Amino acid sequence: MIKGGHPGLSVARQCELVGLPRSSLYYRAQGESQENLELMWQMDEAYTSWPFYGVRRMAAYLHRQGYTVNPKRVRRLMRLMGLEAIYPRKRLSGAAAEHRHYPYLLTGVEVGRPDQVWSADITYIRLRRGFLYLVAVLDWYSRYVLSWALSTTLEASFCVWALEEALGKAHPEIFNTDQGSQFTSEAFTGCLEKLGIAISMDGRGRVYDNIFVERLWRSVKYEEVYLKDYADGTEARAGLAGYFEFYNHQRLHQGLDYRTPAEVYEGVAGGRMGTGACPVAGTPVALRAPYVPATAGR
Repeated sequence: MIKGGHPGLSVARQCELVGLPRSSLYYRAQGESQENLELMWQMDEAYTSWPFYGVRRMAAYLHRQGYTVNPKRVRRLMRLMGLEAIYPRKRLSGAAAEHRHYPYLLTGVEVGRPDQVWSADITYIRLRRGFLYLVAVLDWYSRYVLSWALSTTLEASFCVWALEEALGKAHPEIFNTDQGSQFTSEAFTGCLEKLGIAISMDGRGRVYDNIFVERLWRSVKYEEVYLKDYADGTEARAGLAGYFEFYNHQRLHQGLDYRTPAEVYEGVAGGRMGTGACPVAGTPVALRAPYVPATAGR
């Protein structure tokens, strides 16, 4: 209101009328200090290797790396990064109180075909002077990444965008997530309910429900993020776009009998589509340019 200006009234008078100190009007968030960003980088690498590290163990690890930091600071930064130690306990998630909770539907279910079960999760992506959040939608059977999106905040909107992008390609029978507020939001669950897709959410004490996405994050970080040292969001977006293209169409998976996720999802080897073409880009897998990772010394 004040930014729009008012003829005849100074900024000081407008602030006085609405009861807003001028310092609040001109305040701009400073973001995390360089020291905190360095701590977050260390915590991200440690968590990727040892996702069972909680606040106290993470603080002890940082002490061994030469940082003076107390558990309170570690707890705040872990919450900011969306990191939570993986182990059985009563509550694994942080769903908003007003959001609806959904049951876990995958007990005893054998996942044996593409588009039977999809999953989504969020991870932290470090930048040279900041950080972003990455969400991805994954097909469980083939490990195929159907969509992904980056955001500067943990609001639900970028998760909804990634979901809509994936649903534009196909529809799963079951969609599984944790009970984070982004995934329990009406905007996210409403997209699934309108299409008649069954919603499954990880229950209490379920440690390995999203293990395929956790494995994806490990690959993304060790094979791309930690090697590139992104300067900003533009570099991160370009780097991740190249990596996910490589991951889907060139990276061989031992668990897929050394086939690529695209070959399993699209039926290049099994005859699901019969043409060997990508349903999104329409480009034969064999014609895609090879992915060249950065060297560790870059």
